[in-house]
Amino acid sequence: MDSSRKIKYRSPLQEQFLPRKRNRENLDRFIPNRAALDLDYANYMVTGGRKGKENSVVSSPSSDAYRKLLDETFNMNRPRILTFKEKPPTPVEAIPRRLLSPPPRNAKSAKPRRQIPQGSEKTLDAPGIVDDFYLNVLDWSSNNVLAIALGNTVYLWSASDASVEELVTVDDEAGPITSISWAPDGQHVAVGLNNSNVQLWDSISVKLLRVLRDGHQQRVGSLAWNKHILTTGGGDSRIIDNDLRVRSHIVETYIGHHQEVCGLKWSASGQQLASGGNDNLLFIWDRSATSSTSSHQWLHRLQNHSAAVKALAWCPFQGNLLASGGGEGDQCIKFWNAHTGACLNSVETGSQVCGLVWSKNERELLSSHGFSRNHLVLWKYPSMVRMAELCGHTSRILFMTQSPDGCAVATAAADETLRFWNVFGIPELAKPPREESSMPFVDYCIR
Repeated sequence: MDSSRKIKYRSPLQEQFLPRKRNRENLDRFIPNRAALDLDYANYMVTGGRKGKENSVVSSPSSDAYRKLLDETFNMNRPRILTFKEKPPTPVEAIPRRLLSPPPRNAKSAKPRRQIPQGSEKTLDAPGIVDDFYLNVLDWSSNNVLAIALGNTVYLWSASDASVEELVTVDDEAGPITSISWAPDGQHVAVGLNNSNVQLWDSISVKLLRVLRDGHQQRVGSLAWNKHILTTGGGDSRIIDNDLRVRSHIVETYIGHHQEVCGLKWSASGQQLASGGNDNLLFIWDRSATSSTSSHQWLHRLQNHSAAVKALAWCPFQGNLLASGGGEGDQCIKFWNAHTGACLNSVETGSQVCGLVWSKNERELLSSHGFSRNHLVLWKYPSMVRMAELCGHTSRILFMTQSPDGCAVATAAADETLRFWNVFGIPELAKPPREESSMPFVDYCIR
C-alpha cells in the first residue's frame, strides 16, 4: 500500500501515553515559581508603588506614620517582588492537637454526595399498555419479578435474567386487565379485571388458583395486600377486604367514596388503610376500629385535594406519616399525620402526580408525573428540596413500582415504554430477605 494511504488504528478504551523527549530537547530556561507569585503586588511595586515617594516634596511625621500603617495593614512592606522558592513548610507538631483534645460527641463522618443518574438504566417496549390514570397495572415482587399488564395480557419479566413469560391472557369480555398486585410471598399475584372479577394466580406453576366474584359491580382498578387479606377497590366506589383463607371471602366492606377508588395502600403495621378516589377524597381507615353496621367506618375523611387521589405512600421511617398526590387539577403532594388527620405540609409540583415512592434507605421521596412535565422528581424530606429531575418518557408516567431492595424503580408510561431508574442508590448494609410463609389459597380453587 502507498504510505499516504496507511491508516493508524487505535484500540478503544486504552490509556494514551505521550512520548518522552530526549534530554537535550527537555532543556529550558529557569522561570520563577508562578504558584508562589503575588502578581498584583509585583505589578503595583514595579509600576506605581514608588511614585508617591519619588514625587513627594514635603512629608510630615503624621503622613509617614499613616503610610507605614497602610503598608503593614495591606502587607505592602515586603522586600521581594519575585519569588523563586516555595514558602517553608509548616513545622510538624510533636503531638498533634487532635490527640490532645477528645473528639466532639456525636461526631459523624460526612457522607460522600451520591451521584444520581439522570437517565434510565434500561428501556423496554410496552406495546398496548392502557392509557388510563385510574388503573394500577405494574408491580414488582419480593422475588424480583416484574408484572405488567398490556391490554388483556399479563407478562412477567425477571430482573435476574431478563426472561419474559406470559402469565395469562383474558378474553375481551373480561378485559382489559385493570390492576395487578403481588402477594408478600412473591409467588402469588392478584389480577383485577374490567368485568369486576379478581383472579389469583400462582406465578411458578402458572396456574389459576381462585376467582373472586360478586364483590364489585364495576372494574377493579386497585389492589392492596395485608398478609392473607386482599383489599380491592372498584369503579363502584366500594372497598372490600377478601380473606383468602375461607370460602366466603368477603369479610369487610368500606363505604365512604362515591366515585371510583383508584388508590389503596396498607400501612407497614397492617392496622391502617389509605384510600384515594376520583371524588378527590382521601380516607384513612383503622382496622382495629369496630363497627356495629355492615360497613366499616373511616378514621379520617380528608378533602384537601382538588383532583383525583391516586398516589399514596406510607413513610417507612415514620409509621404514622402518609404522603398523597393529586391529579391534574391539584398537582400537590400532601403529608398527613395518620393519627390526628392533620395536614403537615403541601407542596406544589406543577404537574399531575401519578405515583409516590419513599426511599427505604434515605429520607427521600420520589414522585412520578403526568401532564405536563412527564418526569420524575426526587425530593429531600422534610425540606422538600428538589434533588433531581429525571426525564426520558415522552408521555405521562402512569405507573411506578419499587424494586425489592429499594434501590431502583420501574415506570410505565403512555408512550408505551417501560423504564428502569437507579435513583435511590445502593444501601450501605444489605438486609437479609424476610422469609414469608406460603399463602393458604389452594384449598378454594376457582370459585
